[in-house]
Amino acid sequence: MKTEMYDRISVKAYAKRWAFERNPNYYCFDDIGGDCTNFASQCVYAGSGIMNFTPETGWYYRSANNRAPAWTGVEEFYDFLTANEGYGPFGHAAPVETLEIGDLVQLGNRSGFYHCLIVVDKHEDGELYLAAHTIDAYNRPLSTYSYWQIRGIHILAVRK
Repeated sequence: MKTEMYDRISVKAYAKRWAFERNPNYYCFDDIGGDCTNFASQCVYAGSGIMNFTPETGWYYRSANNRAPAWTGVEEFYDFLTANEGYGPFGHAAPVETLEIGDLVQLGNRSGFYHCLIVVDKHEDGELYLAAHTIDAYNRPLSTYSYWQIRGIHILAVRK
């Protein structure tokens, strides 16, 4: 297994292409819980180029009925990225102000985290701009979102 760079430019390009549409290669979960983590996973996959097919704890998508919980679950995606020691992307929890293009922001309420977004730009003043599904967005400022809690995930690299 070798470690390679995470392609942040490809993440941003994918997010721009699919933020307001749905890639026909993936099921759209808008009507059954939301599509935000599915879209975020697609973006991260565009930057990593590899999935992790470990049963239960991996991160993969073969079809709507054959996917890892981490592909579409906010908490499971966080757990995968911050604990992955196998193939695929890996990272760590990070303060939101330190995030870069291609990293993730997760928003929560008092009950837990419920929304996952991709960083697509960061301005000189530190404002993050995000892309998301469910409430489709591209280049939307983080400051326009309402939330009770927030966390960031910085992608370090990819193991292939």
